[in-house]
Amino acid sequence: MKISQEDVILIKNLYLSKQYGARKLLSELPDKGWKLGSIDSLLNRSHETGTMSRNPAAVDRVCRVAVKDLVLNQEDKPNRHQSAR
Repeated sequence: MKISQEDVILIKNLYLSKQYGARKLLSELPDKGWKLGSIDSLLNRSHETGTMSRNPAAVDRVCRVAVKDLVLNQEDKPNRHQSAR
């Protein structure tokens, strides 16, 4: 299950104010459906960079590559809608 932005704020608040780790967060909020690895990665990112948000440059790079691949795949396919007159 994806972690929403509201959940990220909650995790950050509990991590900073009460020093909850990933296992404590999972035991305190079992109905959220989070995975241990997701919380660990979020907390590690917070510890290393000081923020829990993703790097906008990395997201932009991924989007550009996906669009480029989509365009290249469209160019490889023949256009079926043209009639042979």
